[in-house]
Amino acid sequence: MCRMVKSYVYKQRDFGLGSKIPKQRDFELRSKIPILGCDIVIEMQDVWKTYSNGTHALRGINVKVDSNEFVYVVGPSGAGKSTFMKLMYREERPTKGQIFVNGFNLEKLKQRKIPFVRRNIGVIFQDYRLLPKLNIFENVAFAMEVIEAPKKQIKKRTMEVLELVKLKDKANSLPSQLSGGEQQRVAIARAIINNPAVIIADEPTGNLDPETSWGIMKLMEEINFRGTTIVMATHNKEIVNTMRKRVIAIEHGLIARDQARGEYGYED
Repeated sequence: MCRMVKSYVYKQRDFGLGSKIPKQRDFELRSKIPILGCDIVIEMQDVWKTYSNGTHALRGINVKVDSNEFVYVVGPSGAGKSTFMKLMYREERPTKGQIFVNGFNLEKLKQRKIPFVRRNIGVIFQDYRLLPKLNIFENVAFAMEVIEAPKKQIKKRTMEVLELVKLKDKANSLPSQLSGGEQQRVAIARAIINNPAVIIADEPTGNLDPETSWGIMKLMEEINFRGTTIVMATHNKEIVNTMRKRVIAIEHGLIARDQARGEYGYED
């Protein structure tokens, strides 16, 4: 039987830039809904990561993430969060252990298969990583061009995701002409354009002011509600404590806590 989860959604569907920062009461409890498919999309089995300088970034990590989950990854700086995130899209490789993403064993994956696996993983970075000489449409479309999608399909899908992130009117603008929040929305559009099963978001609100951050989180929740699994590293205590999701806390390379509807748990 599928396990059930509680999901919070905004009462203010137009919440965005310039709106008040929400409190817990600004969310309404959606009735319990089944996780789509109830499949495990990410699994780490006894994962260790030791760097060449002898630093033990991760030590014996065991974790499973189900389809359609929204997971926060928290912990002090230097605890191993970034390594944990990078292992999921094979930016880093473990020293020991097995990692499965969307049914693929990343350690046994042949080099030629890596781009195929990454197509089903959207990655969102704190510093956006947009191509400065390409306009917004071109930045987003690029993710489909590299997989050689038909031009007609690229144009249609790119405009769809730009509309979703409310940047359709900025399609011809350059990244330098956008605010930080708008650039992060472009990065999100690029991450979801290929309909990935999983989004890995590394501090997506880290460079943004509080009000802009809440607009980004509304968008992330909407993407999750449409069926995408999200794993998000963050230091934002207010977001974690207000939008209550599963929380995995990493300390000294170990999982210190793994809680459904957990709290941030640190004083930064």
